[in-house]
Amino acid sequence: MTDQGAGRQPKYQRIAADLRAAIQAGEYGPGGRLPGENELMATYGVARMTARQALGVLQSEGIAEGRKGAGVFVRAFRPLRRRGIQRLAEETWGTGRSIWSADIGDRTLVVDRIEVTEQDAPEHVAAALGLDSAASVCVRNRRYVLDGKPVLLSTSYLPADLVAGTPVVREDTGPGGTYARLAELGCKPIHFREEIRCRMPSGDEAERLGLAPGTPVILICRTVFTEDRKAVELNEMTLDAASYVLEYEFDGQL
Repeated sequence: MTDQGAGRQPKYQRIAADLRAAIQAGEYGPGGRLPGENELMATYGVARMTARQALGVLQSEGIAEGRKGAGVFVRAFRPLRRRGIQRLAEETWGTGRSIWSADIGDRTLVVDRIEVTEQDAPEHVAAALGLDSAASVCVRNRRYVLDGKPVLLSTSYLPADLVAGTPVVREDTGPGGTYARLAELGCKPIHFREEIRCRMPSGDEAERLGLAPGTPVILICRTVFTEDRKAVELNEMTLDAASYVLEYEFDGQL
């Protein structure tokens, strides 16, 4: 049955499957060059377009990356395991650590682009934060780069009247980040809700994240609440889907 199913696959998918299996078996290690179009054409007796499509499949899956003039190589970047629950625990940001510390270990993370502005709250933001239509919000736009690779675009919205004159409106919010500052303002983050979906990126997102053609993005929208369920932040994140493993560990009882 498996062989019959495989036989019905387009040739480029069968070639991609062979290459994927070889990578998983260690025949091509991280950073290793994969067979080129000419090699695949000779090995499988296929047209150049078929060989190109096979390599394109691996690139769209984030397994491989093309280098102009050099060929296609096994992606050397190690996916980031995003620990969705541990990273938001008070024992992380409440002790002055970044929420990223739960994910990155000894890897190098930098915020290479950051912009903090105040603007009228977009309609969906005002609704999420329970603000009236004339309210203003503090907007924090950042791009996060891990081991030299852009992995995340983040836009946070916070009520402007809540954070005005505090470190939240600065580029560097200090130890523990925004959540530690909110706690100091008497608005300790207690409840978090994350909504997750996937789609293909816009041209701007693909450029800013350096995405290979065909690579989707993960969208995470997080709303942060105080103990009395007052919403104090809406954070809209765009992740390179090929750079992440999303991990959620929790008990089975509510």
